[in-house]
Amino acid sequence: MAVSNLKGSRVMTNADASPPVISAPGTGGGAVRSWTETVEVTASDSISSTYLLARLPSNARIMGLSTVSWDDLATTGSPTLDIGVFNQSGKSDITDDPDALTNGLAVSSAGSGSIIADVANYGIPLWDHVNGQTADPVAVLDVKGTLADAAVTTGGTLTVEILYTLD
Repeated sequence: MAVSNLKGSRVMTNADASPPVISAPGTGGGAVRSWTETVEVTASDSISSTYLLARLPSNARIMGLSTVSWDDLATTGSPTLDIGVFNQSGKSDITDDPDALTNGLAVSSAGSGSIIADVANYGIPLWDHVNGQTADPVAVLDVKGTLADAAVTTGGTLTVEILYTLD
């Protein structure tokens, strides 16, 4: 085993440069904002049902502490929840990506999970989670949950707590 002296690549590399480089406020030292929303899921919701959870600027950097929580939404079957990024109704700023943030959250029993599946993607701009998106569309985007794999069989509560920063 060896002793390592490593530093973070998003903020600390810039801070440690000579001369120091100021990182984007969204990655180091920015004010944290919050969005909390609750949706009541109905027992008759089928596969592909969507739940509008948030409307955020495309440059919002979602923090790793952001969570989604749900009640037991099924007595039979194995419904899952994907969380993605979508255009607002009538707009075409991006290609809708229903599982851009996370997919396959098992909602067949009460629980919670991270809004963002891959820890390497904590703190990147919202638009950058969208498959194939190469630039910030400078738009307001919807964050939606989409029911997948099976219908729910019982109603219950679905709540998100999103913490984010802006550049």
